[in-house]
Amino acid sequence: MEKYLINPNQKISKINKDIYGHFAEHLGRCIYEGIYVGEDSKIPNVNGMRCDVVNALKEMGIPVLRWPGGCFADEYHWKDGIGPKKDRKKMVNTNWGGVVEDNSFGTHEYFELCRQLGCDTYINGNVGSGSVEEMNEWVEYMTFDGISPMAELRKKNGHEKPWKVKYFGVGNESWGCGGNMDPEYYGCLYKRYNTFVRDYDSNNRIMRIACGPNVDDYHWTKEVMDKVKNHAHGISLHYYTLPTGKWEHKGSSVNFDLNEYNSTICKAYRMEELITNHLAVMDCMNPQKRVKLIVDEWGTWYDVEPGTNPGFLYQLNTMRDAIVAGLTLNIFNKHADRIMMANIAQTVNVLQSVILTEGEKMVLTPTYHIFKMYRDHQENTLIGSYLTTDEIESKQDKKSFPQLVESASVDENGVIYSTITNTSASRSSKIKCQIADTKVKSIKAEILTGDIHDKNDFENCEYIKTVAFTDFRKLSDGFTALIPPCSVVKFVINDEAM
Repeated sequence: MEKYLINPNQKISKINKDIYGHFAEHLGRCIYEGIYVGEDSKIPNVNGMRCDVVNALKEMGIPVLRWPGGCFADEYHWKDGIGPKKDRKKMVNTNWGGVVEDNSFGTHEYFELCRQLGCDTYINGNVGSGSVEEMNEWVEYMTFDGISPMAELRKKNGHEKPWKVKYFGVGNESWGCGGNMDPEYYGCLYKRYNTFVRDYDSNNRIMRIACGPNVDDYHWTKEVMDKVKNHAHGISLHYYTLPTGKWEHKGSSVNFDLNEYNSTICKAYRMEELITNHLAVMDCMNPQKRVKLIVDEWGTWYDVEPGTNPGFLYQLNTMRDAIVAGLTLNIFNKHADRIMMANIAQTVNVLQSVILTEGEKMVLTPTYHIFKMYRDHQENTLIGSYLTTDEIESKQDKKSFPQLVESASVDENGVIYSTITNTSASRSSKIKCQIADTKVKSIKAEILTGDIHDKNDFENCEYIKTVAFTDFRKLSDGFTALIPPCSVVKFVINDEAM
Protein backbone atom coordinates (compact mmCIF):
# COMPACT_ATOMS: atom_id res chain seq x y z
CA MET A 1 0.00 0.00 0.00
CA GLU A 2 1.39 3.38 -1.03
CA LYS A 3 1.54 6.18 1.55
CA TYR A 4 0.00 9.51 0.63
CA LEU A 5 0.63 12.47 2.92
CA ILE A 6 -1.17 15.81 2.59
CA ASN A 7 -0.24 18.74 4.82
CA PRO A 8 -2.79 21.60 4.67
CA ASN A 9 -0.55 23.58 7.05
CA GLN A 10 2.14 23.80 4.35
CA LYS A 11 0.73 26.47 2.08
CA ILE A 12 3.14 26.89 -0.83
CA SER A 13 1.73 29.18 -3.50
CA LYS A 14 -1.45 30.19 -5.27
CA ILE A 15 -2.14 28.11 -8.39
CA ASN A 16 -2.60 30.69 -11.12
CA LYS A 17 -5.73 29.81 -13.07
CA ASP A 18 -3.82 30.54 -16.28
CA ILE A 19 -1.80 27.35 -15.81
CA TYR A 20 -4.93 25.79 -17.34
CA GLY A 21 -4.74 27.97 -20.44
CA HIS A 22 -5.28 27.10 -24.10
CA PHE A 23 -3.88 27.99 -27.50
CA ALA A 24 -5.75 28.72 -30.74
CA GLU A 25 -3.71 29.30 -33.90
CA HIS A 26 -4.69 29.92 -37.49
CA LEU A 27 -3.85 26.31 -38.20
CA GLY A 28 -6.01 23.71 -39.90
CA ARG A 29 -9.56 23.71 -38.57
CA CYS A 30 -8.83 25.23 -35.17
CA ILE A 31 -10.16 28.74 -35.75
CA TYR A 32 -12.22 28.26 -38.90
CA GLU A 33 -14.85 25.49 -38.55
CA GLY A 34 -13.66 24.69 -35.03
CA ILE A 35 -14.41 27.99 -33.28
CA TYR A 36 -15.52 30.50 -35.89
CA VAL A 37 -18.10 29.63 -38.54
CA GLY A 38 -19.25 33.13 -39.50
CA GLU A 39 -22.48 34.95 -38.78
CA ASP A 40 -24.30 33.40 -41.76
CA SER A 41 -23.54 29.78 -40.85
CA LYS A 42 -26.34 27.27 -40.30
CA ILE A 43 -24.40 26.10 -37.25
CA PRO A 44 -25.82 27.95 -34.22
CA ASN A 45 -23.51 30.86 -33.45
CA VAL A 46 -23.27 34.21 -31.75
CA ASN A 47 -21.40 36.76 -33.83
CA GLY A 48 -19.86 33.89 -35.77
CA MET A 49 -18.65 31.88 -32.75
CA ARG A 50 -19.99 28.32 -32.44
CA CYS A 51 -22.39 28.17 -29.51
CA ASP A 52 -21.63 24.53 -28.72
CA VAL A 53 -17.86 25.06 -28.61
CA VAL A 54 -18.08 28.29 -26.62
CA ASN A 55 -20.43 26.72 -24.08
CA ALA A 56 -18.24 23.64 -23.70
CA LEU A 57 -15.10 25.72 -23.15
CA LYS A 58 -16.89 27.86 -20.57
CA GLU A 59 -18.08 24.73 -18.77
CA MET A 60 -14.51 23.42 -18.80
CA GLY A 61 -13.31 26.63 -17.19
CA ILE A 62 -11.02 28.09 -19.87
CA PRO A 63 -9.04 30.88 -18.14
CA VAL A 64 -6.91 32.37 -20.94
CA LEU A 65 -6.56 31.89 -24.71
CA ARG A 66 -3.36 32.46 -26.71
CA TRP A 67 -3.72 33.84 -30.29
CA PRO A 68 -2.92 34.13 -33.28
CA GLY A 69 0.06 31.73 -33.06
CA GLY A 70 2.39 29.95 -33.00
CA CYS A 71 4.39 30.14 -36.19
CA PHE A 72 1.46 31.97 -37.78
CA ALA A 73 2.04 34.93 -35.44
CA ASP A 74 5.30 35.83 -37.16
CA GLU A 75 3.69 36.10 -40.57
CA TYR A 76 0.50 37.77 -39.29
CA HIS A 77 -0.05 41.44 -40.03
CA TRP A 78 -2.88 42.60 -37.82
CA LYS A 79 -4.18 45.38 -40.08
CA ASP A 80 -5.16 42.71 -42.62
CA GLY A 81 -7.69 41.41 -40.09
CA ILE A 82 -9.68 44.55 -39.28
CA GLY A 83 -12.38 46.55 -41.06
CA PRO A 84 -15.16 45.27 -43.35
CA LYS A 85 -14.56 41.60 -44.05
CA LYS A 86 -15.14 41.99 -47.76
CA ASP A 87 -12.17 44.36 -47.88
CA ARG A 88 -9.74 42.29 -45.81
CA LYS A 89 -6.62 41.04 -47.52
CA LYS A 90 -6.23 37.38 -48.33
CA MET A 91 -2.92 35.61 -47.83
CA VAL A 92 -1.40 32.16 -48.12
CA ASN A 93 -0.78 30.45 -44.80
CA THR A 94 2.72 29.25 -45.65
CA ASN A 95 3.29 27.54 -42.30
CA TRP A 96 0.17 25.42 -42.21
CA GLY A 97 -1.01 23.69 -45.33
CA GLY A 98 -0.57 26.46 -47.90
CA VAL A 99 -4.26 27.33 -47.69
CA VAL A 100 -5.77 30.77 -48.21
CA GLU A 101 -6.27 32.81 -45.04
CA ASP A 102 -9.06 35.33 -45.63
CA ASN A 103 -8.52 37.17 -42.33
CA SER A 104 -12.23 37.04 -41.47
CA PHE A 105 -11.17 36.19 -37.91
CA GLY A 106 -9.03 39.06 -36.66
CA THR A 107 -8.52 41.29 -33.65
CA HIS A 108 -12.18 42.22 -33.11
CA GLU A 109 -13.31 38.61 -33.52
CA TYR A 110 -10.67 37.36 -31.06
CA PHE A 111 -11.77 39.78 -28.35
CA GLU A 112 -15.40 38.92 -29.03
CA LEU A 113 -14.54 35.25 -28.57
CA CYS A 114 -12.78 35.97 -25.28
CA ARG A 115 -15.76 38.07 -24.18
CA GLN A 116 -18.10 35.15 -24.81
CA LEU A 117 -15.73 32.75 -23.05
CA GLY A 118 -15.16 35.12 -20.13
CA CYS A 119 -11.43 34.42 -20.35
CA ASP A 120 -8.26 36.51 -20.30
CA THR A 121 -6.30 37.42 -23.41
CA TYR A 122 -2.81 36.45 -24.58
CA ILE A 123 -1.72 38.12 -27.81
CA ASN A 124 1.42 36.97 -29.64
CA GLY A 125 3.13 39.74 -31.61
CA ASN A 126 5.02 39.53 -34.90
CA VAL A 127 8.79 39.96 -34.48
CA GLY A 128 9.85 37.60 -37.29
CA SER A 129 8.42 39.53 -40.24
CA GLY A 130 6.87 42.54 -38.52
CA SER A 131 8.19 45.94 -37.56
CA VAL A 132 8.44 47.76 -34.25
CA GLU A 133 5.96 50.28 -35.61
CA GLU A 134 3.45 47.56 -36.48
CA MET A 135 3.63 46.06 -32.98
CA ASN A 136 3.43 49.48 -31.35
CA GLU A 137 0.34 50.40 -33.36
CA TRP A 138 -1.38 47.10 -32.57
CA VAL A 139 -0.98 47.63 -28.83
CA GLU A 140 -2.23 51.20 -29.25
CA TYR A 141 -5.20 49.98 -31.32
CA MET A 142 -6.16 47.43 -28.69
CA THR A 143 -5.55 49.29 -25.43
CA PHE A 144 -5.44 53.10 -25.85
CA ASP A 145 -8.47 55.07 -24.63
CA GLY A 146 -7.73 58.50 -26.02
CA ILE A 147 -7.18 60.51 -29.17
CA SER A 148 -4.71 58.84 -31.53
CA PRO A 149 -4.69 57.44 -35.06
CA MET A 150 -5.03 53.83 -33.91
CA ALA A 151 -7.70 54.57 -31.30
CA GLU A 152 -9.71 56.45 -33.93
CA LEU A 153 -9.28 53.54 -36.35
CA ARG A 154 -10.59 51.11 -33.72
CA LYS A 155 -13.62 53.33 -33.14
CA LYS A 156 -14.22 53.58 -36.88
CA ASN A 157 -14.23 49.77 -36.98
CA GLY A 158 -16.96 49.60 -34.39
CA HIS A 159 -15.33 49.33 -30.97
CA GLU A 160 -15.44 52.56 -29.00
CA LYS A 161 -13.60 51.46 -25.88
CA PRO A 162 -10.27 49.63 -25.70
CA TRP A 163 -9.88 46.01 -24.69
CA LYS A 164 -7.82 44.48 -21.91
CA VAL A 165 -4.65 42.65 -22.93
CA LYS A 166 -3.33 40.57 -20.04
CA TYR A 167 -0.32 38.96 -21.75
CA PHE A 168 1.68 39.95 -24.81
CA GLY A 169 4.26 37.64 -26.37
CA VAL A 170 7.11 39.47 -28.10
CA GLY A 171 7.76 36.95 -30.87
CA ASN A 172 7.29 33.19 -31.04
CA GLU A 173 9.89 30.45 -31.50
CA SER A 174 12.44 33.03 -32.56
CA TRP A 175 14.98 30.19 -32.55
CA GLY A 176 13.03 28.54 -35.39
CA CYS A 177 10.00 29.53 -37.47
CA GLY A 178 10.00 32.98 -35.88
CA GLY A 179 13.28 34.02 -37.47
CA ASN A 180 16.01 31.41 -36.85
CA MET A 181 17.75 33.82 -34.49
CA ASP A 182 20.60 33.36 -32.04
CA PRO A 183 19.64 33.92 -28.40
CA GLU A 184 21.95 36.91 -27.93
CA TYR A 185 20.44 38.62 -30.98
CA TYR A 186 16.86 37.85 -29.97
CA GLY A 187 17.47 39.09 -26.42
CA CYS A 188 18.55 42.48 -27.73
CA LEU A 189 15.73 42.55 -30.28
CA TYR A 190 13.22 41.73 -27.55
CA LYS A 191 14.24 44.79 -25.56
CA ARG A 192 13.83 47.01 -28.62
CA TYR A 193 10.36 45.71 -29.53
CA ASN A 194 9.22 45.50 -25.91
CA THR A 195 10.01 49.18 -25.39
CA PHE A 196 7.07 50.00 -27.64
CA VAL A 197 4.62 47.57 -26.05
CA ARG A 198 3.30 50.42 -23.94
CA ASP A 199 0.99 50.42 -20.94
CA TYR A 200 -1.53 53.05 -22.01
CA ASP A 201 -3.81 52.41 -19.05
CA SER A 202 -2.78 52.06 -15.41
CA ASN A 203 -5.56 49.50 -15.06
CA ASN A 204 -4.13 47.38 -17.89
CA ARG A 205 -0.51 46.59 -17.10
CA ILE A 206 0.48 44.15 -19.82
CA MET A 207 2.51 41.10 -18.81
CA ARG A 208 5.32 40.79 -21.36
CA ILE A 209 6.45 37.33 -22.43
CA ALA A 210 9.87 36.75 -24.00
CA CYS A 211 10.47 33.86 -26.38
CA GLY A 212 12.13 31.14 -24.37
CA PRO A 213 13.74 27.81 -25.23
CA ASN A 214 12.82 24.82 -27.28
CA VAL A 215 12.86 21.72 -25.05
CA ASP A 216 16.30 21.52 -23.35
CA ASP A 217 18.10 24.46 -24.95
CA TYR A 218 19.51 25.77 -21.68
CA HIS A 219 21.97 28.00 -23.54
CA TRP A 220 19.03 29.89 -25.05
CA THR A 221 17.49 30.34 -21.60
CA LYS A 222 20.74 31.64 -20.13
CA GLU A 223 21.50 34.14 -22.89
CA VAL A 224 17.96 35.47 -23.26
CA MET A 225 17.52 35.78 -19.50
CA ASP A 226 20.78 37.73 -19.34
CA LYS A 227 19.29 40.30 -21.71
CA VAL A 228 15.63 40.47 -20.71
CA LYS A 229 15.59 39.78 -16.97
CA ASN A 230 14.61 43.36 -16.12
CA HIS A 231 12.26 43.78 -19.06
CA ALA A 232 10.08 40.64 -19.08
CA HIS A 233 7.50 39.17 -16.74
CA GLY A 234 7.81 35.69 -18.20
CA ILE A 235 9.83 33.53 -20.56
CA SER A 236 8.22 30.75 -22.58
CA LEU A 237 9.08 27.06 -22.92
CA HIS A 238 7.88 24.79 -25.73
CA TYR A 239 7.83 21.03 -25.33
CA TYR A 240 5.81 18.47 -27.26
CA THR A 241 5.52 14.79 -26.44
CA LEU A 242 6.45 12.66 -29.46
CA PRO A 243 6.07 8.91 -28.76
CA THR A 244 8.88 7.91 -31.11
CA GLY A 245 10.99 10.99 -30.50
CA LYS A 246 11.27 11.44 -34.29
CA TRP A 247 9.63 14.30 -36.17
CA GLU A 248 9.52 12.39 -39.46
CA HIS A 249 7.48 9.57 -37.90
CA LYS A 250 5.86 10.49 -34.61
CA GLY A 251 3.52 7.51 -34.30
CA SER A 252 -0.24 7.04 -34.58
CA SER A 253 -2.73 8.71 -32.26
CA VAL A 254 -4.83 5.53 -31.99
CA ASN A 255 -2.76 2.55 -33.16
CA PHE A 256 0.01 1.99 -30.62
CA ASP A 257 1.28 -0.83 -28.46
CA LEU A 258 2.24 -0.93 -24.78
CA ASN A 259 5.86 -0.02 -25.44
CA GLU A 260 4.79 3.07 -27.36
CA TYR A 261 2.30 3.97 -24.64
CA ASN A 262 4.99 3.76 -21.96
CA SER A 263 7.37 5.79 -24.09
CA THR A 264 4.72 8.48 -24.51
CA ILE A 265 4.16 8.74 -20.76
CA CYS A 266 7.89 8.67 -20.08
CA LYS A 267 8.48 11.54 -22.49
CA ALA A 268 5.54 13.49 -21.09
CA TYR A 269 6.95 13.13 -17.58
CA ARG A 270 10.14 14.78 -18.84
CA MET A 271 8.26 18.04 -18.31
CA GLU A 272 9.28 17.82 -14.64
CA GLU A 273 12.97 17.69 -15.58
CA LEU A 274 12.69 20.54 -18.10
CA ILE A 275 10.86 22.85 -15.72
CA THR A 276 13.30 22.17 -12.88
CA ASN A 277 16.39 22.68 -15.04
CA HIS A 278 15.19 25.81 -16.84
CA LEU A 279 14.14 27.37 -13.54
CA ALA A 280 17.61 26.67 -12.16
CA VAL A 281 19.19 28.51 -15.12
CA MET A 282 16.70 31.36 -14.77
CA ASP A 283 17.42 31.71 -11.06
CA CYS A 284 21.16 32.01 -11.69
CA MET A 285 20.48 34.96 -13.98
CA ASN A 286 17.60 36.32 -11.94
CA PRO A 287 18.02 35.43 -8.24
CA GLN A 288 15.08 37.68 -7.30
CA LYS A 289 12.89 35.26 -9.29
CA ARG A 290 11.00 38.12 -10.87
CA VAL A 291 10.66 36.37 -14.22
CA LYS A 292 8.18 33.48 -14.30
CA LEU A 293 8.08 30.46 -16.59
CA ILE A 294 5.36 30.20 -19.26
CA VAL A 295 4.80 26.79 -20.91
CA ASP A 296 2.75 28.19 -23.76
CA GLU A 297 2.98 25.17 -26.06
CA TRP A 298 2.74 21.64 -24.74
CA GLY A 299 0.93 18.39 -25.46
CA THR A 300 1.13 15.25 -27.56
CA TRP A 301 2.05 15.37 -31.24
CA TYR A 302 1.36 12.38 -33.49
CA ASP A 303 1.24 11.72 -37.21
CA VAL A 304 -1.86 13.29 -38.76
CA GLU A 305 -4.92 11.14 -39.30
CA PRO A 306 -4.84 9.33 -42.67
CA GLY A 307 -6.54 11.26 -45.44
CA THR A 308 -6.23 14.67 -43.78
CA ASN A 309 -4.09 17.63 -44.84
CA PRO A 310 -0.60 17.07 -43.35
CA GLY A 311 -0.39 20.78 -42.59
CA PHE A 312 -3.56 20.73 -40.49
CA LEU A 313 -2.12 18.56 -37.67
CA TYR A 314 -5.45 16.82 -37.02
CA GLN A 315 -5.18 13.88 -34.64
CA LEU A 316 -7.56 11.88 -32.48
CA ASN A 317 -7.42 11.74 -28.70
CA THR A 318 -7.46 8.67 -26.42
CA MET A 319 -7.09 7.84 -22.74
CA ARG A 320 -3.34 7.98 -23.37
CA ASP A 321 -3.75 11.73 -23.92
CA ALA A 322 -5.85 12.04 -20.79
CA ILE A 323 -3.04 10.49 -18.76
CA VAL A 324 -0.54 12.89 -20.34
CA ALA A 325 -2.81 15.82 -19.45
CA GLY A 326 -3.39 14.62 -15.89
CA LEU A 327 0.25 14.07 -15.03
CA THR A 328 1.33 17.32 -16.76
CA LEU A 329 -1.21 19.47 -14.94
CA ASN A 330 -0.13 17.89 -11.65
CA ILE A 331 3.47 18.84 -12.50
CA PHE A 332 2.41 22.41 -13.26
CA ASN A 333 0.55 22.61 -9.96
CA LYS A 334 3.63 21.46 -8.08
CA HIS A 335 5.58 24.36 -9.61
CA ALA A 336 2.84 26.93 -9.07
CA ASP A 337 5.27 29.30 -7.35
CA ARG A 338 7.18 29.81 -10.61
CA ILE A 339 4.79 28.92 -13.47
CA MET A 340 2.54 31.83 -14.36
CA MET A 341 0.74 30.31 -17.31
CA ALA A 342 0.61 27.29 -19.62
CA ASN A 343 -1.26 26.74 -22.90
CA ILE A 344 -2.02 23.30 -24.30
CA ALA A 345 -1.80 23.00 -28.08
CA GLN A 346 -4.41 23.35 -29.40
CA THR A 347 -7.99 24.09 -28.41
CA VAL A 348 -10.01 22.56 -31.27
CA ASN A 349 -9.17 20.07 -34.07
CA VAL A 350 -5.38 20.44 -33.80
CA LEU A 351 -2.86 18.30 -31.87
CA GLN A 352 -3.98 17.51 -28.30
CA SER A 353 -7.26 19.36 -28.59
CA VAL A 354 -10.02 19.34 -26.02
CA ILE A 355 -12.74 19.49 -28.70
CA LEU A 356 -13.20 17.97 -32.15
CA THR A 357 -15.77 19.19 -34.69
CA GLU A 358 -17.16 17.81 -37.92
CA GLY A 359 -19.75 20.07 -39.48
CA GLU A 360 -22.48 20.56 -36.89
CA LYS A 361 -21.15 17.74 -34.70
CA MET A 362 -18.91 18.25 -31.68
CA VAL A 363 -16.94 15.77 -29.56
CA LEU A 364 -15.39 16.37 -26.15
CA THR A 365 -12.10 14.49 -25.95
CA PRO A 366 -10.70 12.65 -22.91
CA THR A 367 -8.31 15.60 -22.49
CA TYR A 368 -11.32 17.92 -22.18
CA HIS A 369 -12.62 15.92 -19.24
CA ILE A 370 -9.26 16.18 -17.46
CA PHE A 371 -9.28 19.97 -17.73
CA LYS A 372 -12.86 20.10 -16.49
CA MET A 373 -11.98 17.76 -13.61
CA TYR A 374 -8.98 19.89 -12.61
CA ARG A 375 -10.71 23.28 -12.87
CA ASP A 376 -11.25 23.30 -9.11
CA HIS A 377 -7.50 23.76 -8.61
CA GLN A 378 -7.65 27.17 -10.30
CA GLU A 379 -6.77 29.99 -7.87
CA ASN A 380 -6.50 27.52 -4.98
CA THR A 381 -3.43 27.34 -2.75
CA LEU A 382 -0.98 24.53 -3.44
CA ILE A 383 -0.34 22.56 -0.27
CA GLY A 384 2.37 20.12 0.68
CA SER A 385 1.80 16.55 -0.47
CA TYR A 386 3.87 13.44 -1.07
CA LEU A 387 2.99 10.01 -2.45
CA THR A 388 5.18 6.93 -2.53
CA THR A 389 4.90 5.05 -5.80
CA ASP A 390 6.34 2.30 -7.96
CA GLU A 391 8.29 3.11 -11.09
CA ILE A 392 7.35 1.94 -14.58
CA GLU A 393 10.07 1.24 -17.12
CA SER A 394 10.00 2.50 -20.68
CA LYS A 395 12.08 0.04 -22.66
CA GLN A 396 12.21 2.37 -25.64
CA ASP A 397 13.64 5.24 -23.56
CA LYS A 398 15.65 3.13 -21.10
CA LYS A 399 14.17 5.27 -18.36
CA SER A 400 11.43 4.93 -15.80
CA PHE A 401 8.57 7.16 -14.68
CA PRO A 402 6.34 7.14 -11.58
CA GLN A 403 3.15 5.11 -11.61
CA LEU A 404 1.32 7.72 -9.55
CA VAL A 405 1.59 11.48 -10.02
CA GLU A 406 -0.40 13.80 -7.74
CA SER A 407 -1.00 17.32 -6.51
CA ALA A 408 -3.19 18.82 -3.79
CA SER A 409 -4.67 22.24 -3.15
CA VAL A 410 -7.02 23.96 -0.72
CA ASP A 411 -9.65 26.58 -1.46
CA GLU A 412 -10.63 29.61 0.61
CA ASN A 413 -13.19 27.55 2.52
CA GLY A 414 -10.70 24.90 3.56
CA VAL A 415 -11.88 22.26 1.09
CA ILE A 416 -8.99 20.08 -0.12
CA TYR A 417 -8.72 18.90 -3.72
CA SER A 418 -6.42 16.02 -4.61
CA THR A 419 -5.84 14.78 -8.16
CA ILE A 420 -4.01 11.50 -8.76
CA THR A 421 -2.98 10.07 -12.11
CA ASN A 422 -2.25 6.35 -12.40
CA THR A 423 -0.02 6.12 -15.46
CA SER A 424 0.13 2.31 -15.55
CA ALA A 425 -1.72 0.67 -18.42
CA SER A 426 -2.55 -2.43 -16.38
CA ARG A 427 -1.74 -2.11 -12.66
CA SER A 428 -4.00 -0.66 -10.01
CA SER A 429 -2.50 0.91 -6.90
CA LYS A 430 -3.78 0.90 -3.34
CA ILE A 431 -3.05 4.04 -1.37
CA LYS A 432 -3.53 5.21 2.20
CA CYS A 433 -3.87 8.95 2.59
CA GLN A 434 -3.20 10.77 5.86
CA ILE A 435 -4.07 14.47 6.12
CA ALA A 436 -2.20 16.35 8.82
CA ASP A 437 -4.19 17.94 11.64
CA THR A 438 -7.45 17.16 9.91
CA LYS A 439 -10.58 15.35 10.97
CA VAL A 440 -12.30 14.30 7.77
CA LYS A 441 -15.98 15.07 7.59
CA SER A 442 -16.80 13.92 4.08
CA ILE A 443 -15.18 12.84 0.82
CA LYS A 444 -16.51 12.64 -2.68
CA ALA A 445 -14.58 11.61 -5.76
CA GLU A 446 -14.80 11.27 -9.53
CA ILE A 447 -12.77 9.31 -12.06
CA LEU A 448 -11.86 9.21 -15.73
CA THR A 449 -10.65 5.79 -16.77
CA GLY A 450 -10.59 3.23 -19.56
CA ASP A 451 -8.31 1.20 -21.76
CA ILE A 452 -5.34 3.16 -23.08
CA HIS A 453 -6.88 3.08 -26.60
CA ASP A 454 -10.39 4.20 -25.60
CA LYS A 455 -11.63 7.42 -27.18
CA ASN A 456 -14.65 9.52 -27.98
CA ASP A 457 -15.55 9.91 -31.65
CA PHE A 458 -18.45 11.13 -33.74
CA GLU A 459 -20.16 7.73 -33.59
CA ASN A 460 -19.83 7.43 -29.80
CA CYS A 461 -19.14 10.84 -28.37
CA GLU A 462 -19.58 9.96 -24.67
CA TYR A 463 -17.73 6.66 -24.43
CA ILE A 464 -15.14 8.25 -22.14
CA LYS A 465 -16.46 10.60 -19.47
CA THR A 466 -16.07 11.26 -15.77
CA VAL A 467 -18.19 9.25 -13.36
CA ALA A 468 -18.47 9.04 -9.60
CA PHE A 469 -15.65 7.11 -7.93
CA THR A 470 -16.59 5.02 -4.91
CA ASP A 471 -13.71 2.57 -4.42
CA PHE A 472 -12.38 4.33 -1.34
CA ARG A 473 -12.97 4.24 2.43
CA LYS A 474 -13.04 7.34 4.58
CA LEU A 475 -10.79 7.36 7.64
CA SER A 476 -10.84 9.78 10.54
CA ASP A 477 -7.78 11.58 9.17
CA GLY A 478 -7.80 10.59 5.50
CA PHE A 479 -8.85 7.69 3.30
CA THR A 480 -7.78 4.51 1.59
CA ALA A 481 -8.45 3.94 -2.11
CA LEU A 482 -7.77 1.57 -4.95
CA ILE A 483 -6.72 3.64 -7.99
CA PRO A 484 -7.47 1.71 -11.22
CA PRO A 485 -4.96 1.51 -14.08
CA CYS A 486 -4.98 4.22 -16.72
CA SER A 487 -7.06 6.59 -14.64
CA VAL A 488 -7.24 10.05 -13.16
CA VAL A 489 -9.11 10.48 -9.87
CA LYS A 490 -10.12 13.67 -8.07
CA PHE A 491 -10.90 13.66 -4.36
CA VAL A 492 -12.81 16.50 -2.69
CA ILE A 493 -12.24 16.45 1.07
CA ASN A 494 -14.16 18.43 3.66
CA ASP A 495 -12.91 18.56 7.23
CA GLU A 496 -14.36 19.35 10.63
CA ALA A 497 -13.00 22.12 12.80
CA MET A 498 -10.46 20.71 15.26
